[in-house]
Amino acid sequence: MGIGPSTKETTLHHFQDPIVAILGEDTDIDFQGILVVGTPQDNYLKYLVGKRTAVWLQRMQTDGVIVSTDGWGNSDIDFANTLAQIAQNDISIVGLKFIGTQAGFVVENEYTKMVLDTNKSESGTETQVVGENAVDKIDAKKALAFIKLKMRQSKS
Repeated sequence: MGIGPSTKETTLHHFQDPIVAILGEDTDIDFQGILVVGTPQDNYLKYLVGKRTAVWLQRMQTDGVIVSTDGWGNSDIDFANTLAQIAQNDISIVGLKFIGTQAGFVVENEYTKMVLDTNKSESGTETQVVGENAVDKIDAKKALAFIKLKMRQSKS
């Protein structure tokens, strides 16, 4: 399990990351930066990275986070836990992930319901077209609109 050709984020994608571009252009938010978290093999470490991420964001006084993953399968454990840890620290979250017509998440919780699907293939499946299902500007705009809404709701 992991990433396939259509969810693969190429080097060019990273240099022109649509999430960074959209968040960087928006004057309504204070874009704090990017936090890259790995996917450990060990379950103890899978839960530890989520806890550490949440603490880091809390110490930065972050109001909202867009969490993106380009994997599936075993990495869903890390992803779902990280979403939960962040949200449980009173930080608004939105996720981005390729879901398509797969069986869904390997591990689910109440926070995986806040994940937007980046699927773009007609079949809803992993394809052999490199980058076809990677996050694009439309996905980033949807995530930005959703996180702004979540942050506004949490303030009221």
